[in-house]
Amino acid sequence: MGERFSYKIHETDGMARTGSIQMMRGEIRTPAFMPVGTAGTVKAMLPENVRSTGADIILGNTYHLMLRPTAERVHKLGGLHKFMNWDRPILTDSGGFQVMSLAQLRKMSEEGVTFQSHLDGSKILLTPERSMEIQHLLGSDIVMAFDECTPYPATADQTKESMELSMRWAKRSREGFNSGEEHAARSALFGIVQGGVFEDLRYKSIDALTDIGFDGYAVGGLAVGEGQEMMFKVLDFTMPRMPKDTPRYLMGVGKPDDIVGAVERGIDMFDCVMPTRSGRTGQGFTRRGAINMKNARHKDDMRPIDDACACPACTQYSRAYLHHLIKSGEMLGSILLTWHNLQFYQDLMAGLRSAISERRLTEHANKFRETYALGDIDPL
Repeated sequence: MGERFSYKIHETDGMARTGSIQMMRGEIRTPAFMPVGTAGTVKAMLPENVRSTGADIILGNTYHLMLRPTAERVHKLGGLHKFMNWDRPILTDSGGFQVMSLAQLRKMSEEGVTFQSHLDGSKILLTPERSMEIQHLLGSDIVMAFDECTPYPATADQTKESMELSMRWAKRSREGFNSGEEHAARSALFGIVQGGVFEDLRYKSIDALTDIGFDGYAVGGLAVGEGQEMMFKVLDFTMPRMPKDTPRYLMGVGKPDDIVGAVERGIDMFDCVMPTRSGRTGQGFTRRGAINMKNARHKDDMRPIDDACACPACTQYSRAYLHHLIKSGEMLGSILLTWHNLQFYQDLMAGLRSAISERRLTEHANKFRETYALGDIDPL
């Protein structure tokens, strides 16, 4: 077993950094992409296959796991790592995103959020203290503070009220995390910067969180409809104020070009359902952009999705076969395309890490964007 938590920057290139997080369950190379395992599984993938793509850490979802099978049951069965057969680090979100996304099923107060379960309609109170307890029961390695993900658009007053509530909840999250002494000795706690698109509110949020003190800091409230240009504008004024000696995590991002631009601005960690959700709906990512494997243009194409990819979908199967699987509704199509997409994302991160280490990130990023914008190669 390694140490509880440490972060080391190896190289920098402009605002971008490459480094490593050391935890008891292993090293996380940064910049890192975390596949999303919402309900204790990265959909359509075996854990060992997720690891084979290069993933060092995955994400679990507090809200969904607390409802089914319940955090108490997961704990009784040995914790989330044993339960899902993943022996490396797991980050769990706090349930805060559902405060926004399940707006029709919840009531918010200073104490916390009362949810109406989407499974059976029962009412459940989720507070900062309960969020910490659930994440402790799951055995999370990186625990996220409980917050409200401010919706977009929102007025300055609405955003200020939301941010200040999140900061009060952050303090209670820290206190609740510390009270679980046994688990706290093995895990890390990240705070979440809120403030919408408003520079002054983002700064106030950063100051409030650093006064409390966290192992890492996430940027929340982005990728919620504001668009890439606005997201990058917010990162441009937020990142220079963020603590420099801790990991920086951009929650829920995202598209490949979003990730590249965010790495250029100093982000170290990402998560998104896009590669897995896209894999289940017939979309594959390639160096020349995303492709729809349902399209008839692939039905006689014997080439791989991407000839530079070493995943099983690309080394062992043709586009024609994948097109057939997807059109037929065969589950193997979802498995292979998800595997490919996760490999694409991990290859993207490995390329960014190498480019930063060699101080050629600008050239690498520009080449990526140029190639990604070309569009798919025409069928032969």
